[in-house]
Amino acid sequence: MILRSPGPIAFTLRLPPDLPLVGSLQLSIRWYGILMAGAMALGLWLSYREAVRRGENAEEMLKAAEFAIIGGLVGARLYYVLFNLDYYQTQPWWRIVAVWEGGLAIHGGLIAGLLTGGLYVRLRHLPLLRYLDIVAPYLALGQGIGRWGNFFNEEAFGRPTSLPWKLYISEPHRPPNMLEVEFYHPTFLYESLWDVGVFILLLAGRRRLEQAPGATFLSYLGLYSLGRFWIEGLRLDSLMLGPLRVAQVVSVLGVLIAVVGVPWLLRRRRA
Repeated sequence: MILRSPGPIAFTLRLPPDLPLVGSLQLSIRWYGILMAGAMALGLWLSYREAVRRGENAEEMLKAAEFAIIGGLVGARLYYVLFNLDYYQTQPWWRIVAVWEGGLAIHGGLIAGLLTGGLYVRLRHLPLLRYLDIVAPYLALGQGIGRWGNFFNEEAFGRPTSLPWKLYISEPHRPPNMLEVEFYHPTFLYESLWDVGVFILLLAGRRRLEQAPGATFLSYLGLYSLGRFWIEGLRLDSLMLGPLRVAQVVSVLGVLIAVVGVPWLLRRRRA
């Protein structure tokens, strides 16, 4: 099975050429944006339903999630730009905000989203841990959907491979030193499948985990980090901090926090 992107553009809107003050204008709608918007909308809807099921204030949780999404998008982009600062210093300023071209780092998004959404929750004296538990499974599901944006953009792929499920990358998107290599590991697919698996596991265990506020979210953090550590080792475009892959360092921290935190929360709940 050879995977091949049909291109980043889903469709193009063209305005009539005789509009006053506008003239001929066209707007390209990218798969990356459609998938990101769809994943966020689905996650918000499912989180709202889950909040209602648990008897929480679903409207307030939705507001907190909206703040977290806005902050998360800004944080994800800034995180990516900061670790690619040498590149963006040579580009026009507008490329810094060109998120439609890709370049959102999930760890930056998680950190900024927790800070912005958490600040709103704290100011409103709302149950932060319960809200995090509600959104955690759907965060994993949204990541699984959003990763397909990397497929359409031909980015975030792995090392060359000859496996049957290889990913074809067109020459303009190949690393400069691998222009003759056509097929690579579809790391977007690996992470998408892993994220959906995390979503299923969290739903399967939520009845037990929800007894200890915070345990579901930390389980998400640990499970996601475990898969991301392995997948990141295959990628060719990792954000680097000296000789270290930043995502792997953060993933190790995520796994450690979950390994310590989940049992502690469950024991404390039983005590």
